[in-house]
Amino acid sequence: MQDLFAEELKALRARSLDRHLREITVAQGPEVEIGGRRLINFSSNDYLGLANNHRLRKAATTAIDKFGVGSGASRLITGNLSPHLRLERALAKCKGTQASLCFSSGYAAALGTIPALVGKDDVILLDKLCHASLIDGARLSGAVLRVFPHNHLAKLESHLEWARRERGGNRVLVITESVFSMDGDLAPLRELVELKKRFGALLMLDEAHAIGVIGPNGRGLAAAQNVSEEVDVQMGTLSKALGASGGYICGPRTLIEWLINRARSFIYSTAPPAAVAAAALAAVDFLASAEGEERRLLLWERIRLMQQLLPRAGAKGEAVARSAIFPWIVGDEQATLNLASALQSDGFLVPAIRYPTVAKGAARLRITVTAAHEEDHVRSLCKAIKRNSL
Repeated sequence: MQDLFAEELKALRARSLDRHLREITVAQGPEVEIGGRRLINFSSNDYLGLANNHRLRKAATTAIDKFGVGSGASRLITGNLSPHLRLERALAKCKGTQASLCFSSGYAAALGTIPALVGKDDVILLDKLCHASLIDGARLSGAVLRVFPHNHLAKLESHLEWARRERGGNRVLVITESVFSMDGDLAPLRELVELKKRFGALLMLDEAHAIGVIGPNGRGLAAAQNVSEEVDVQMGTLSKALGASGGYICGPRTLIEWLINRARSFIYSTAPPAAVAAAALAAVDFLASAEGEERRLLLWERIRLMQQLLPRAGAKGEAVARSAIFPWIVGDEQATLNLASALQSDGFLVPAIRYPTVAKGAARLRITVTAAHEEDHVRSLCKAIKRNSL
């Protein structure tokens, strides 16, 4: 057994595509500790710096005192605890929908929801750069899957015309993201809404990297562009800007009731611990507060500073940053690993992102900025990247 995967692992190493786990020995924050060494962390999705926030910690420990550690069973058995329901009401209010449903992870939300929405006679139209969870959920559904080039509205329109012509009467689901996780650019959401309305399709929007970052009180891109009511299925995570763990779906009450009955990753999973739900609720409440808005505006100050100091980083070389994600494209996998290693020697954690997370030959550093970073953190990183990229 020990030699079963030896050749496959050897092949991965030869292509500079093998991966290793790092042991982090302190709480999440702008600095982490690896192997006894402190590194400035520019790789976390903790955009608002809430993962170790005292409000979330207090909410979690209070919930443990009342509900214990484990939830005991799935939510349809005995695991449906009060913090889950309070969190879902808060999320629905935040996203401007009738209801919401929480899952153990964003991956589970996608894997359970998409097959519940469409089946083998239906059609899914998926942006090429969608997250792996959306791709896997689409494949699992058994629906006819067509992928359109990233943000290519003309090609999507062509696919919609094909679906109307060849699959008329069947359900058509368009899936995209608000903020694309490896490029940091945005979906052309208003145009997507117009297309989906014209062709009678459904639109599923993953707001994982937008919630907490974009829009009024960080409510996401749909709220920022005032199209929340036009997005049929709003998906997101509790594990990035909200600093906790889990995923959610927001939408009409009938959709949520349907998922309770048909989303297998919800039905057959033990409910998340009450402590996690309580911490996430504290984060959602924080977003709606004046202090939460101040924290979001501070994040955008750091984002603009990064864009100013490192203009080549960012989605497609845009002059204005659209998110907290800055891709520094290197291309070659080994060269990207070398740059990440050089930065770590300089005291920065910015891991290399390689195939299959991104396309072959498109390896990069994925730099993420948070509200917890100091100005000096950002300035020092930019100097280090320029120095090591010469």
